[in-house]
Amino acid sequence: MSQIHSLSDDQVGQELRKMTAFIKQEATEKAREIEIKADEEFAIEKSKLVRQETDAIDTAYQKKFKQATMSQQTTRSTVANKTRLRVLGARQALLDDIFSAAADQLGDAAKDPARYEEVLKGLVLEGFYAMGEPELQIRARKADYEIVRKAIDAAAAEYKEKVGSDVKATIDEENNVPDGSTGGVVIVGGNGKIDLNNTFEARLDLLRESALPAMREALFGKNPNRKFYD
Repeated sequence: MSQIHSLSDDQVGQELRKMTAFIKQEATEKAREIEIKADEEFAIEKSKLVRQETDAIDTAYQKKFKQATMSQQTTRSTVANKTRLRVLGARQALLDDIFSAAADQLGDAAKDPARYEEVLKGLVLEGFYAMGEPELQIRARKADYEIVRKAIDAAAAEYKEKVGSDVKATIDEENNVPDGSTGGVVIVGGNGKIDLNNTFEARLDLLRESALPAMREALFGKNPNRKFYD
């Protein structure tokens, strides 16, 4: 049977110091591990926060940049539209002035009897061709009755020559073209149900509609935005 020896005080002290040193070493290593892990977690969290803030800044920048771009485009579009409207307004004003000047000169054609008779003949003849009826009525200003009769005779003769048919036209003295008109005639057919307004004012209005596109092109050039033409 082995004999158990008791430790002396010095030996006990040495063992305690060893245990204490071991525990301190373990505690130091554990604290170091905790510190390293804490630093890693801090770095990860810091990187995450930096990335989140960077993304937030980028998003805010992109939003503001988009808003600024849209605002700039809107401003450009508004300025362009206002400019285009001013240009169109100036062009229309010019065209209106041209037709207004033409309207002021409409009455000049009636001042020369020979010339006026030839014009009336053409207007009456156009009515003959358009109506194609053997009997028609002509409305005119009272002051033009005599010259209109001459124009009717000349137009009827030419119609007979070109078409080979007779046409009879009389002045409708019950329904006159207003004295305020600058001239021209109204050809009536279909038992009074159909009329062709060939007064100077009506012809100018017709010209305004039919010739306006050509006038715009002649004055201002071709429209680059127009894709289709009649």
